Amino acid sequence: MSRSLIIAPQWIGDAVMTEPLLRRLHARGEQLTVGALPWVAPVYRAMPQVAEVIEFPFAHGGLQWRERWHLARQIKGRFDCATICPNSLKSALLPWMAGIPTRIGYLGEARFGLLTQRLSNPPKGQRPPMVAFYSALSGAADVAADRPQLHLSKLDVDTALHALSLTQMGYHVFAPGAEFGEAKRWPATHFAALAEQLNAPVVLLGSGKEAGLCASIADPVNVRRPGHCLNLAGKTTLAQALAVIAACKSIVSNDSGLMHVAAGFGVRQVAIFGSSSPLHTPPLNALATVLWLKTDAAYQPPLDCAPCFERVCPLGHTRCLNDILPTRVSALL
Repeated sequence: MSRSLIIAPQWIGDAVMTEPLLRRLHARGEQLTVGALPWVAPVYRAMPQVAEVIEFPFAHGGLQWRERWHLARQIKGRFDCATICPNSLKSALLPWMAGIPTRIGYLGEARFGLLTQRLSNPPKGQRPPMVAFYSALSGAADVAADRPQLHLSKLDVDTALHALSLTQMGYHVFAPGAEFGEAKRWPATHFAALAEQLNAPVVLLGSGKEAGLCASIADPVNVRRPGHCLNLAGKTTLAQALAVIAACKSIVSNDSGLMHVAAGFGVRQVAIFGSSSPLHTPPLNALATVLWLKTDAAYQPPLDCAPCFERVCPLGHTRCLNDILPTRVSALL
């Protein structure tokens, strides 16, 4: 059995979208170890095909030569092959330093000497959907239909829910945060209005830096409906957040990492897109509904400015998000 090291991407959403690649590698007999930064490692523990997860001791940014050389000495001789998912130069250093014989990845940042098998970078502006982009590293051609699949044991889910005083299928989840700016975030006032329309309680998930955003949704709702919203932003581990999503009635989110987590668990979800595009990073889930005014036949006149991929609306109105009303979302849950 070939022993493979997978170098994981640094973002949660991208990590989820590598799952079909790992499933393909495992199916052809490779024993998989994933090297990941600590904040994405729990995603790979929700992939049954992964035998081991090594948490990298690297900080975000910088080459950190000493740390990489130290880890390379520890893993030297353990692996026959490395698949490097990120395109950065530094992500290819560890497999090269460890002397792993076969090192596969996209050319990326001119990684000629670091990789033994290189895929050409997609032409600028023509990058395929992310699942297909990663799955192509397996060497297979039929990668377009792959869908990420995550799995947690019943014990893991029950343990997390018990610690948070939650009941399986007894709540909805809101994930109102999104990296890269407010033009990707549905308004907090819309989330609050939606929460008041739902019969079941609402659990808000996010990072510590999103605790204030989540509080601006939960607090006014709880004034009118005490205890209806539970703000867990910054109060759970990522592993617990995964369990909360896996056991929810439904989730409403922006284009974010937690959107892809929900898709991986196959839960009912509404994914709201604004400045970004679901043509590139959709939630690959049969129970997902995408709301994006660029292609919404019910929205007239068409919203021609989307996707702008800007952090802040350059036109100052953010209609791509503001015009998606809470009643529209509640009808889908």
